[in-house]
Amino acid sequence: MIEPKQGDRIGNYILDEHVGSGSFAQVWRAKHHVLDEVVAIKILTDDQYVRNFRHEGVAVHGLRHPNIVRAIDMDPYADMPYMIMEYVEGLSLRQVIEANSDGLPVEVCIRILKGVLSALQAAADAGIVHRDVKPANILLRMPHGDVSRVREGDVKLTDFGLGKTTGVTNVSLMQSGSIDQKEGIVGTLVYMSPEQRSGCDLDGRSDIYSCAVVLFEMLTGSRPAGSDTPSMIRSDCPTFLDEVFRCSYTRLERRYSSAAEMQAAIEQGMSAVSSPGLGVAARQMKVALEKPKQIPPRRLHSAGNVCPKCNEPVGKDDNFCIHCSHQLVDTVPRCPGCEAFVGRSDKYCIFCGSRLELSA
Repeated sequence: MIEPKQGDRIGNYILDEHVGSGSFAQVWRAKHHVLDEVVAIKILTDDQYVRNFRHEGVAVHGLRHPNIVRAIDMDPYADMPYMIMEYVEGLSLRQVIEANSDGLPVEVCIRILKGVLSALQAAADAGIVHRDVKPANILLRMPHGDVSRVREGDVKLTDFGLGKTTGVTNVSLMQSGSIDQKEGIVGTLVYMSPEQRSGCDLDGRSDIYSCAVVLFEMLTGSRPAGSDTPSMIRSDCPTFLDEVFRCSYTRLERRYSSAAEMQAAIEQGMSAVSSPGLGVAARQMKVALEKPKQIPPRRLHSAGNVCPKCNEPVGKDDNFCIHCSHQLVDTVPRCPGCEAFVGRSDKYCIFCGSRLELSA
């Protein structure tokens, strides 16, 4: 197969800079030959990977979501088979974790995870299971090089090369310059769910398991081992993230049923917990003298503070069961000031500081 080099023309684009390599492909930064447009181009370097390469292009081309790297064009039958993708100016999450060995700020971890979960839910709605969620395949738009400024919309999930129907032993390629050659299949296996390693049929819950490993690694700088939870390694980690981790890093039947359910559990935890790790201590109560705002009354569905779905105990102020994430109220209340989720016993919104007056 022809080896690409700087200055080669691929479609309407000129190869400008080689940004990464793997076992099956190379990724190049490229510029349009006329327009001021920069893209990333994945070029196949292994004839045996053509089928999977075509599968990836077809799968991703129909996905349109702010948290998924957009596919622009592809030709798996060219002399140098290629796929043209949106170029993300920044780093991979793998690079960011390696530069922050003690873990990322808690609020940044939450933003990144929410972006990944939004992407996975969009893919699941299109009938696609990613199958290779790991830090190397999560790109962060960081034009200023400051990870603390990363927002949910800056998160881009890439590399759907394993798609929905391809095998589990392929090494993935991502757009970032830190293509994880040193990890190979061993590193990829760390993020695979038990059912994927066993070769079973998969659904979106497999990606949820991978997200749990990514969450743990973002928070602690290391991968989970045994029964460890994030707060065992990092003292300032909010305990609700332990629950999110437990409900995703577990056997299939006990796992969150979808990315949306996992995200709902995160939002519920954020609404109920005031943690220095979330920056709440720095919130100013300058609106405390404002006229109290009303929050609609709520009614628990559970009898005797027991979840009706899993029969586990729940708190009287819980909106969701921390064991199975079942919604316990008719309507999850929000702060009327900033629309964030709030707890029933909260006197102030932990996000905007607005004074709250809860109805009985």
